[in-house]
Amino acid sequence: MGKAVGLIEIYGLATALYAIDAACKAADVTVEYIDKNKPANAESLEVPLLIMVKLRGNVADVTAGIDAAKRASEELAGYVVARVIASPDEGLEKMLAINCL
Repeated sequence: MGKAVGLIEIYGLATALYAIDAACKAADVTVEYIDKNKPANAESLEVPLLIMVKLRGNVADVTAGIDAAKRASEELAGYVVARVIASPDEGLEKMLAINCL
């Protein structure tokens, strides 16, 4: 069985790096991927770049890491969505490996 995955989409690279630091200090997680996304409505956003961070670890650590990342990102520009997937399906694992950078 694979490790749990935490996904958080954050406004801006500086905010994402701050959130990653908080997540890694709060829990035993690893950063698997960092992806960038410029949404279609980017010009209407205060921060036109979204960063998707994918964290891995056991369920408790990933949950704690995502919670810490959410709190940290709210101190700066914020986040769009955050979720923990306790046991990713094999098909989803292939999709999680996709990296845009």
